[in-house]
Amino acid sequence: MVPGWFILFALMPFDSAPKTRLSTLKSGMNAQAAADFPFLLPPAYLRKIEKSSTPEDLIRQVLPSSDELLDVAGYTVDPLDEGPAENHGLIEKYAGRLLVMVTQACSGHCRFCFRRHFLDSPVKQSDIQASFRQRMQEKDDISEVILSGGDPLVLSDRRLNDWFELIGKYPQVRRIRIHTREPVFSPERITPELLTLFRDVPIPLVMAVHVNHADELDDLSRDRLVQLQKAGVLLLTQTVLLRGVNDSAHTLAKLLERAVECGMTPYYLHQLDRVAGAAHFAVDRARGLQIMRELRDKLPGYMVPRYVEETPGKDSKLPIT
Repeated sequence: MVPGWFILFALMPFDSAPKTRLSTLKSGMNAQAAADFPFLLPPAYLRKIEKSSTPEDLIRQVLPSSDELLDVAGYTVDPLDEGPAENHGLIEKYAGRLLVMVTQACSGHCRFCFRRHFLDSPVKQSDIQASFRQRMQEKDDISEVILSGGDPLVLSDRRLNDWFELIGKYPQVRRIRIHTREPVFSPERITPELLTLFRDVPIPLVMAVHVNHADELDDLSRDRLVQLQKAGVLLLTQTVLLRGVNDSAHTLAKLLERAVECGMTPYYLHQLDRVAGAAHFAVDRARGLQIMRELRDKLPGYMVPRYVEETPGKDSKLPIT
């Protein structure tokens, strides 16, 4: 079920946006790109665009572009060789960790999403849970369960609690990790009821928050992130290095400083996954390494994330050095 706060492009209250930004949105929209991967934007993120000093950095992440239609060598529909739709929602890459795609839905669509070609292939919750039970009963080697998607926090509190209770039946699980963009896209999702649910989970919770720009962390997002931290959730950042969005040490330093103010620990700076439709976001590795050198000069060590890429078949994410 699509949550009530989802708002499609055609229904947004654009009259409230400054005319220059409205013009930018309209002129940049590509109908074919939107047909291939629907444009979906939550109201809270639109407000961030309206308030941003560099709105184009946020707009570029969510607005369908003609660049997505280019056929670029080396960019495929499944760059990480996951095939999640065929695996009943389970993805097992690294020792001791099991990723579960608990939903294919998100409250907003990032144009560089590496699973953008799978989000229209939903799997039933009952099928995912059955596959999860079967895998967990086969061996007791899973110590961390990762809830991913889509975005797990678009599920209702009841659905999330069902997953927490199911995972809790397996004593070998020592951590639950949630990968989400909701504290950025729809911070109002972090309700008192959700915080209570998180507090009551007996297994430690880790939340990897996808955030790419300092202007995505407004006061509302900061408030909800701080509440998550107070509820005992360990907060980490995950950032994708994106051309035309955050491909400078100055921009990333502002983001990382703001992230720490919001209670998050910088974790990963990802090289773009080579998914078809996102080649225009790619940043050359040499440029990425130069940015990392500049970040180490600008920031204390605890604010500097690891610069990594994911390669199919490898035992872990690989550092770019």
